[in-house]
Amino acid sequence: MAFRLEDRWVWDFWFAQEGRLTHMFFLNAPKAIGDPEQRHWNVSIGHAVSIDLINWTERGAALRPARSPAWDDYTTWTGSIVRTPQQRWMMFYTGTNHAGRGLVQRIGAAVSDDLHTWERLPHNPILDIDPSWYEPLDTAMWHDQAFRDPWIFAVPNDGGWHMVFTAREPVGPAIGRGVLGHAVSHDLEHWSLRPPLFRSKVFGQMEVPQIFEHQGRWYCLFCTAKNHIEPAYCSERMSEPMTGTHYLIADHPLGEWKLVEEDFLVGDAEGSLYSGRVVHAPDGTLHFMAFLKFSKDGQFIGEISDPMPVHVLENGRLQIDASGYGVGGPDRLVGKRQNPYPR
Repeated sequence: MAFRLEDRWVWDFWFAQEGRLTHMFFLNAPKAIGDPEQRHWNVSIGHAVSIDLINWTERGAALRPARSPAWDDYTTWTGSIVRTPQQRWMMFYTGTNHAGRGLVQRIGAAVSDDLHTWERLPHNPILDIDPSWYEPLDTAMWHDQAFRDPWIFAVPNDGGWHMVFTAREPVGPAIGRGVLGHAVSHDLEHWSLRPPLFRSKVFGQMEVPQIFEHQGRWYCLFCTAKNHIEPAYCSERMSEPMTGTHYLIADHPLGEWKLVEEDFLVGDAEGSLYSGRVVHAPDGTLHFMAFLKFSKDGQFIGEISDPMPVHVLENGRLQIDASGYGVGGPDRLVGKRQNPYPR
């Protein structure tokens, strides 16, 4: 069964694993608002737990927008969780406020001893935009200031912490400015911006990034919509324009990252599955889960899929059979076009 709530829509999600227990944190909004497009402005971060990634027990709200005035008094959006060297949990998340009309995104953090009760850092937001590297709000160029979806990871033998996030560079055509933003920290609380870790040149934005290692290779999942992809790339490198989850491969987490230039890992024209994440099952195998966005007749769903096994091919490519959700099949998901796209 997919994770669903009778009275709320759910969408983007992330995990924290504690022994055999998997904690899932997810964006949710009440169905009573009527229009699913308004969910972004009526959001809180929910919490559920599972021992098998299939059967989930909801644990209530983890974080809600702050009282006004605050940097995050309008929305608390997608993030990630890490365990600190002091054995506390730290959740990084995206915030917007009413003063900025929800258009100016910043990144903050909260800490917890038990994954249930969270306390915001007093010096939030911990990261804001630097216009020399990342595009600030310019509604003539893009619909918001893209500076969100923080994913935190450690680099072997590095001694510090790294963050990637959804952002845009301030140069180039509107579709094509999407980048993986990059920041570094020595203590998880104080962060310094760096130039982008990856410049797409073909995507308007690269949402909900996730970096992970498997068998010596590094992978970065991200998702994007078909109307945020450079048209020539769609026509030359994909079987059709599609919305869904795509990925990069590297030999090192700081790059050089290479785009797998073929069909998405999981995607289709309707946008059936979005915001995909890879998670370890209790037996240690890799599985893929995604936000169930639209049905084939275009109806919004607002649930989270069951786990789907992730297969790693000899050449390092990932393969997922999402046909159970009506999204392609293994032959399509391996990819049909593998020539490098000229930059």
